[in-house]
Amino acid sequence: MTKLEHGIDFLTLIAGRKYKEGILKLLLDSECHLIDVVYAKGSVKNGYFKDMLGLVPEEKKVLITCLIADNLSSKLLDQLVTKFNFDKPNTGVAFVVPVDKLSL
Repeated sequence: MTKLEHGIDFLTLIAGRKYKEGILKLLLDSECHLIDVVYAKGSVKNGYFKDMLGLVPEEKKVLITCLIADNLSSKLLDQLVTKFNFDKPNTGVAFVVPVDKLSL
């Protein structure tokens, strides 16, 4: 078995459906693999959380997962902030989890 030069990260992101096409283009341009898209419904309700966090409930969400080389992960997360304002409330959430072993 050959050792990979770089590790692999599992990326998970949740955003409004209106951003789906742009995010998918960014993921493909960033050399992500095994991209999976699932349509979801947001669970934030009007009331306490809206007042505390300044959230505006948006029901139509998209959940996207994929694999990416760990040396590219931070650049991709930075681009999500730059291009899609993921650092602002009510835009999107993204995180990576390192994958130590993968069996195909």
